[in-house]
Amino acid sequence: MSGYLREILAWIGSLGTLAPVLFILTYIAACVLFIPGALLTLGAGVLFGVVWGTVYVSIASVAGATAAFLIGRYLARDWVARRIQSSPKFAAVSAAVGREGWKIVALTRLSPIFPFNLLNYGFGITEVRLRDYVLASWAGMLPGTVMYVYIGSLAGSLAGLGAGARARTPAEWTLYVAGLAATVAVSVYVTRIARAALETETNAAR
Repeated sequence: MSGYLREILAWIGSLGTLAPVLFILTYIAACVLFIPGALLTLGAGVLFGVVWGTVYVSIASVAGATAAFLIGRYLARDWVARRIQSSPKFAAVSAAVGREGWKIVALTRLSPIFPFNLLNYGFGITEVRLRDYVLASWAGMLPGTVMYVYIGSLAGSLAGLGAGARARTPAEWTLYVAGLAATVAVSVYVTRIARAALETETNAAR
């Protein structure tokens, strides 16, 4: 799958001004089809840089999550319910959503222990409002988006994703390592807070 995604990213990168639009559409499709988006997020860093890569991934991931949410709520409710009924983690989250709504959505987006694609559909059968879901998803996913896009930007090329990057000067490495360390530190800190808060909320909902 990673090979196909690299080929798709390479094709998108050749499209010039249309590249952002096709990237966003591809990312949305990946969310709906349960295709992991990590490589696409890393690829955004290669193709668009940190700033615009973060913007495009944020738009695409929220749009994809919203599409899956709406499918789960209106078109495939029974299928989603069967798919998640065996997940004790989601059962606890679902109960907590009835009490806290947007807060639980944001916390699960911050915590990597919950599967992104399944949650998108799963939240559709809870009582959370669409507006709260969209805003909380965007805010919760933003730290991880910045981190992965930044890491992708260090690769230098699509071929470098998961492989060695081109040789860089000592000054470049100092700058990149310092920025990466700061990004990871913030993400780890936020994730720890999310796990603790989420555990408190889900325990209270039981």
